[in-house]
Amino acid sequence: MQVGIAYSETVNQLWLRIEVPEEATVQLAIEQSGILGKFPYIDLAEYKVGIFGKMAELDDKLKPGDRVEIYRPITADPATVPRRVFAGDDEE
Repeated sequence: MQVGIAYSETVNQLWLRIEVPEEATVQLAIEQSGILGKFPYIDLAEYKVGIFGKMAELDDKLKPGDRVEIYRPITADPATVPRRVFAGDDEE
């Protein structure tokens, strides 16, 4: 069956369509995709994964057409990052 694998960084985005066995899990699809060779610092023990934007576990079974997403760790705490004021925003 075919599934997609997606991973995105600030400057690099990768979206692959691969063929996996019918009983494939999220982890098997990620490993078979070769994405861990392209981004060797991805640690599946630390990085979260999802299917179509919903959190998933590495041992979750896939269905045909699923899109597996690998989520990067948050690098900035949104509570401590100052809001950016965009041109045209007039807050007083």
